[in-house]
Amino acid sequence: MKRTTEGWGSGLLAVIIFSGSLPATRVAVADFSPIFLTCARAVIAALLGGIFLGAFRQPRPQRCDSVPLILVAVGGVVGFPLLTALALQHITAAYSIVFIGLLPLATAIFGVLRGGERPKPAFWLFSIIGATAVAGFAFYGSQAGNFTGDLLMVAAILVCGLGYAEGATLSRRLGGWQVISWSLLLSLPLMALIGLAYLPTSWGNIHVSSWIGLGYVSIFSMLIGFIFWYRGLAMGGIASVGQLQLLQPFFGLLLAAFLLHEPIAWTMLASTFSVVLCVAGAKHFS
Repeated sequence: MKRTTEGWGSGLLAVIIFSGSLPATRVAVADFSPIFLTCARAVIAALLGGIFLGAFRQPRPQRCDSVPLILVAVGGVVGFPLLTALALQHITAAYSIVFIGLLPLATAIFGVLRGGERPKPAFWLFSIIGATAVAGFAFYGSQAGNFTGDLLMVAAILVCGLGYAEGATLSRRLGGWQVISWSLLLSLPLMALIGLAYLPTSWGNIHVSSWIGLGYVSIFSMLIGFIFWYRGLAMGGIASVGQLQLLQPFFGLLLAAFLLHEPIAWTMLASTFSVVLCVAGAKHFS
């Protein structure tokens, strides 16, 4: 019971950290290209992760860990940041945040496929109801939506769910911060090479807010948040703790409204409330 409680606490802290990712990305892409932003955040986080691994003298992962680490890198280091950055060129941060309601279902599915978990049938009922509410909002026809942006966000959710499940499974043996640090280092050469090819043409035109956005997604979204998240998933269960992501739209919508002054439609609030109501039932039967 204590281990599960600690897992939920760690997962909740990670969700709060992650809730600022999309608003920060929205700010950063105003001056940075999505590709450069994706590479820069990965490089900065990888350098920090490498310092931690060296300082604590962590052993290298085994050969059998290579594929899971690659999947973690594809999902969390490259796929989700790049796809969301591209999507935020077409949709608002407030609109994109509601898609996060699909993450618990995606994470749970990959938790079964890759993590060996077996939630009860009622768990899937609550998860599907929450996901359906989010999908219904996304295709409702809101003016904030865009077909290209919607598809990019759905793709981002799928690769992110895969990365979460792989990272949580691997964290049971390697540790949460070790998993994200090694996956970041694994992607460092490619990210650095691509980032150099997409350097901004003029550094003087970049606003302070964009630098702050880059700093947040690099240090908090790309590294610190994952440390708590993988720890929470490993301790409390992938499918169970993954339902905490249904709370992320609450925090994200508030940040988008207060920091970016983006309008929040009643359909966004209705969708968010409906999916959050599903978390209690899903948690109970997970």
